[in-house]
Amino acid sequence: MNPRRVIGIDAGGTKLLGGVVDEALDVHHRVHRRILGLDQQELIDSFVDAVEEARSAAPDAEIVGIGIPALVRPASGSVLVSNHLPLDGVPFRDLMSERLGLPVHVDNDSNVAILAEHRAGVARGVDEAVMLTLGTGIGGGLLLNGEVYHGSEGAAAELGHILVDPDGPDCPGDCPNHGCVEAFASGTAIGRAGEEAARANPDSALGKALDAGREISGGLVTELAHDGDPLAREVLAAAGRMLGLAMVTLVNVFNPELVIVGGGASAAGDLMLDPAREVLAERALPPNRRLARVVQAHFGSEAGMIGASMLALDALTPLTQVGE
Repeated sequence: MNPRRVIGIDAGGTKLLGGVVDEALDVHHRVHRRILGLDQQELIDSFVDAVEEARSAAPDAEIVGIGIPALVRPASGSVLVSNHLPLDGVPFRDLMSERLGLPVHVDNDSNVAILAEHRAGVARGVDEAVMLTLGTGIGGGLLLNGEVYHGSEGAAAELGHILVDPDGPDCPGDCPNHGCVEAFASGTAIGRAGEEAARANPDSALGKALDAGREISGGLVTELAHDGDPLAREVLAAAGRMLGLAMVTLVNVFNPELVIVGGGASAAGDLMLDPAREVLAERALPPNRRLARVVQAHFGSEAGMIGASMLALDALTPLTQVGE
């Protein structure tokens, strides 16, 4: 008998990634959409279109899981607040189910990412972990006592809004604060810092890229850093040190076994994580600085898509069988 398949969709502040995923967590078809700057109706249409494309490749997939960058009420699947997408107050689960004619399950994108890592990734067998997902912003997930923690109303684990510099820049999106770690270590922030560094250092690889008309994004900074550009590496190291400050707070509060870093900007790997580990080792309280290991997500930028698929698979399959 062929393994049953579902559709998993993961959305960030800039783009959407979806896929047809089976019970062994193999991905059979991927869909991509750019969603930056869309209004609410265009955004909903983009979600529907992505699911329909995936379904056309797998007509047997008749249940959908979706992770969105928003605070989601677990019981109703409605959005409390979304910092980067125009979804505030939208009854997202019911609206998508009505549009698609399919059962839909929805949660915060970082909650589903840590679910994927717990069930089948780096946190398998671990009961206490925190996760930071680095993309357009920084999302967060908490695994406490072996369960994903949502808080009293689904608004927990906004870890990207840990304050690391009270005199720092404004936080992106609708966050009213400034100096949040999201303003220093997200993919967006890395791109902004890279552009500033490029303008100040025109003879560097970053400076030459800017002069050639290339957009200085977090991805380009990472690419040039992996190619050996010292300036790009320092931009990543600076972001890593700020990320490490946020980790200090997290490990002192939650005493986790793992700090997991995922999302697209985690492609920087140890170029950003080693400086974060150094700050954590210097500043966290004992025994947290010794116990907490900082690791890269097993599923990388696809953790959210895999985790969203698990929401759907849970409706079909006993929990212990998913991914085994």
